[in-house]
Amino acid sequence: MARKNTSQGTPATAVLAAAGVSFNLHPYSHDPAAASYGMEAAEVLGIDPARVFKTLMVEVDGKLAVGVVPVSGSLDLKAIAAALGSKKAAMADPAAAERRTGYVLGGISPLGQRQPSPTVIDESALALDTILVSGGRRGLDIELDPRDLVRLTKAVTATIGTASQAHLERGSG
Repeated sequence: MARKNTSQGTPATAVLAAAGVSFNLHPYSHDPAAASYGMEAAEVLGIDPARVFKTLMVEVDGKLAVGVVPVSGSLDLKAIAAALGSKKAAMADPAAAERRTGYVLGGISPLGQRQPSPTVIDESALALDTILVSGGRRGLDIELDPRDLVRLTKAVTATIGTASQAHLERGSG
């Protein structure tokens, strides 16, 4: 996977370039009517949703944190709270998430956030050679080695994602 320098620059791609990490950009035409940003990316790019990860901001003990889980499922709030040494987590206020990260909803990347937050990445990522995460704007995903993502975000890994029923019924859970 070659490092790509294009006009798609975002704070997320700047972090990767500065670290010398190999990555591929996957731009696509975002449909504002899409029900799910992550599933839209998987479908438009023709990539297994288990390899496309969404970045979700949560509040744990009054502080914001980041959960990164496959778009094919959902975030287990109790599991992310436990991974961060707490008992309870809630989804963050969208405006607070945008202020903290410097990104808009649907374009929040775990990389290059204005103010980094504790990050937990679903451990299923480590079983894959590469995963895709938001590149820092709607319509741009970054493909990279999940171990590089863990290192650059100083993340912990834990089972924080739950597979969707539809995904399980397809036999890919």
